[in-house]
Amino acid sequence: MTATGCYSCEHSAVTELPPRECIYDDGLWRVAHAFNAARLGWLVLVLSRHAHSLGELTPEEATAFGRLVPSASRALEAELGVSKAYVMFLAELERFEHVHVHVVAQPSLELRGTRVFDLLKRPPEEWVRDDDMDAFATRIAARLREEPAG
Repeated sequence: MTATGCYSCEHSAVTELPPRECIYDDGLWRVAHAFNAARLGWLVLVLSRHAHSLGELTPEEATAFGRLVPSASRALEAELGVSKAYVMFLAELERFEHVHVHVVAQPSLELRGTRVFDLLKRPPEEWVRDDDMDAFATRIAARLREEPAG
């Protein structure tokens, strides 16, 4: 089911996505790089079907999610040399109520904790460029493919 006015549902209907928007896709979850981040390493895990809450996940979706979160975290840690990744689920902004989970490489000291969201509040000229996100996406996708199936 898709929801009218839902960014994730509308965006998932696009048949050819650039690497940054389809780092991984198993039919249940798609991994993309955040389009408005001022730093590489802000991944978004998007549920393929429309749902509002993690409590709505099917057992199959939950199992895949349980494998994908640590895999994405390990990929970010290895690629960017950080000691951990943050995992956040809010999905409350208008048009973004669709289940999507942020997995973000640990930022610099001044942006740790909830201050990491400052990276999404920067002006567009500070956002990571599309070609940089695509190159990063290719490297992260390779790391996710190397992960054991679990």
